[in-house]
Amino acid sequence: MNKITIVRPEESQPARAIWYDRKKYVTINFIVHKPKDVQVDIQPDKMILYCKNDTDDVFYNVLPFYENIQINDSRERVYDRSIHILLRKLKPDYSWPHLQKDEARPSWISVDFDNWRDWENELEDGKEEFDMYADMIKEMSTKNKGEAPDMDDLDSD
Repeated sequence: MNKITIVRPEESQPARAIWYDRKKYVTINFIVHKPKDVQVDIQPDKMILYCKNDTDDVFYNVLPFYENIQINDSRERVYDRSIHILLRKLKPDYSWPHLQKDEARPSWISVDFDNWRDWENELEDGKEEFDMYADMIKEMSTKNKGEAPDMDDLDSD
C-alpha cells in the first residue's frame, strides 16, 4: 500500500471540526466550503488532513486520537461543504470522553451535540422503562377495579 506523505504547508490554518462518539465509530466532520486537493492520512493513533477551499485557502490539521483506531475500516468522504471522516474504534463499546489524547481542546474542535448520544446506558435505560411499563400493566390488570358503573341512563324507554 502506498502511504501518502502530507507535509505541513508554511501558511495554513486548521479546518473547523465537529465530532461525535458512537459504540463502534467516531465521526468527525471538517467544515470546508467546496474542498479540493483533499489529502487524508489516517494512522492508528492520529490523522492528518490537508485541503484547499474554493478561494485557495490552505487547511491543515493534525489530530492525535484519544485511543487507537482500525485504519483498514476507517473512511473519508468529501462533500460540497465538508469532509466526513468515519473512524472505527479498536475497542468498541468504549466511550471517548474527548477526541484527542490531550485534554486541552483546541479552539477548532467542537462536539456535535445534535448527533451525540449517551449510548453507554442505552440498553439498561430501555430495559428499565420496559420493566416499569410491564409492572404498570400487571398492576392495572390485577387490582380491584371496584364495582361496575351504573348504566341506567342507557336504557331505552
